[in-house]
Amino acid sequence: MKLTTLKTLTLASLLAVSLPAFAVMNASPSFAASALASLDSDHDGTVDLAEAKAAASALFDKLETDHDGTLDHKELHGRISAKDWAIADPDNDKTVSKDEYLAYVEVLFKRADPDNDGTIDAKELNSPAGQALLRLLK
Repeated sequence: MKLTTLKTLTLASLLAVSLPAFAVMNASPSFAASALASLDSDHDGTVDLAEAKAAASALFDKLETDHDGTLDHKELHGRISAKDWAIADPDNDKTVSKDEYLAYVEVLFKRADPDNDGTIDAKELNSPAGQALLRLLK
């Protein structure tokens, strides 16, 4: 079956948007360990909430290309799931401010920390919840 140009472009666009999220969602243990090392500024083998928020803040600034102080769906490149959009955007203005982004990081951090010890190790980072958190940090 030959695809029309419009169908081809649509499929290519969907693929391009989903690749960053797909790459993190299929993370290997070695990827999780590497990501952990890059986030672990105090070199204790774990990521705490302060380290996560520091990385998230830096990523927010990098993604926020139109300099309006918020991220919209386009700027986020699929980093926040449709299911969680209401959590990340509590004022329902279709954008996420830096404060909202960091609050959402805290929600995902708690999800990725099932033992509630206040830190995330490589195993927790490699879990589905940890991988969702990574999308907001890297």
